[in-house]
Amino acid sequence: MLSEPTPWSSDRLELGEGARWVAGRLVLVDLLAGRLLDTTGDAPAPLREVCKVDAPLGAVAPIAGRPGSWLAVVGTGVAVLEGAGGSRLVADLEGKNPARARMNDAVADPHGRFWAGSMAYDATPGAGTLYRLPVDGPPEAAVTGLTITNGPAFDATGTVMYLADTPLGQVDRFTVDPATGALSARKPFLRLSPGEGAPDGMTVDSAGHLWVALWGGHAVRRYRPDGRLDREIRLAAAQPTSVCLGGPDLRRLFVTTAALGLAPRGPVDGALLAVDVEVAGLPAASAAPPSGPPARGSGSLIRLGKQPP
Repeated sequence: MLSEPTPWSSDRLELGEGARWVAGRLVLVDLLAGRLLDTTGDAPAPLREVCKVDAPLGAVAPIAGRPGSWLAVVGTGVAVLEGAGGSRLVADLEGKNPARARMNDAVADPHGRFWAGSMAYDATPGAGTLYRLPVDGPPEAAVTGLTITNGPAFDATGTVMYLADTPLGQVDRFTVDPATGALSARKPFLRLSPGEGAPDGMTVDSAGHLWVALWGGHAVRRYRPDGRLDREIRLAAAQPTSVCLGGPDLRRLFVTTAALGLAPRGPVDGALLAVDVEVAGLPAASAAPPSGPPARGSGSLIRLGKQPP
């Protein structure tokens, strides 16, 4: 039983992100380094490199029916990663953005749709977009005018979505049409003051509560569906970036953190942390296999690096 946040490996990441519980293992990324990593949920262990790409790798989702294959936000678009088997670009979403932009965070919803958010490198206000990749169809801009898109996070039914715009300190709640993925009834869910930290990665647990990593806030918080604060877990790491419930009975809370921009760096800045909680999480949803031919111009975007033995 982990009663206090505990380092889960000796690794320290520049920008750890995208924690997901998939097939009995924890999956995460070192975003700017383009590394997809995984580890066990039972005991601390070194992070294992699954694959490496030559562009920022924001987050991944498992592809339904294809173990070891991932739908990922890479560079300016969405790609399929096949581990040692190669990769292909599905869609270049931000290559024509007037601002120099990249993809940032992404997740699959319970209906197989893949949701991918973007941001400008210089955090130009309004330059980010949340895209929806339907099960069968081209990508669609679902929410525009964002700055740094984080999340989204979905409830177990896929009919409620939470979306963070990190620099603004806000999380909005949407109603999702389960058949089409159309969004409606956007409402403010959470507004944080600068002293509390900024909302980053999020996840919804089996009780429908939202866990939020607070960048700059040394904390992770759990909010009730009505927006009331339920619990705060203080961390020694300054910049928590994403949260995931996994491990035994899905009651182990994993928190990725970032050392990026910190001087001096504390002993656990950039660490993967773990602590046990009372309420179980939800396994990561799988994305539907993407359809259609590879997008043009994929070679310069996602050349896979050398694979580990």
